[in-house]
Amino acid sequence: MKTNIMPAIRLTLATLVLFCVVYPGIVWAIAQLAPNHGKGEVITSGGRKYYANIGQVFTADKYFNSRPSAVDYNSAGSGGSNKGPSNPEYLATVQARIDTFLVHNPGVAKADIPVEMVTASASGLDPHISEQAALIQAGRIARVRSISENRVTDLIGKNTEGALFGVFGPSSRVNVLKLNLALDALK
Repeated sequence: MKTNIMPAIRLTLATLVLFCVVYPGIVWAIAQLAPNHGKGEVITSGGRKYYANIGQVFTADKYFNSRPSAVDYNSAGSGGSNKGPSNPEYLATVQARIDTFLVHNPGVAKADIPVEMVTASASGLDPHISEQAALIQAGRIARVRSISENRVTDLIGKNTEGALFGVFGPSSRVNVLKLNLALDALK
């Protein structure tokens, strides 16, 4: 028994040091090389500070809608709903989101709604939507703000980002906060 316990204790102590000291230290050191020293991308607008890397809620029709959040955009409690695709409560929530989207975006067919506009991400804090999800909202934005739809689609194009390092993630995505701030800056 003593021959098994001592190696187990040594392995436990080694992994504690590795995963509680060494690994966090390496992550912290790499974060110091990042802009804003790993504290996220902070945008100040209208005297308020926003974190561009955390999803924000936008409900007014004059703004692009973010992806729904299972945690109400609370960054302290990131997480999904953990409900399966056959769960009746989850299906009712998604249907309510579809109905709401269709009410606010007349002329859009149910089949054309991008899935990320009615389902929450795994973290519940995704700040991006696809370019398609932004474009499908362009008509509503143009109508409510009394500007041309071409101007809105041009703005979407200017705020579209590619995949991270050209490899990771979707080929095109739009940060909703940045897009809405750019929309407010239009004169």
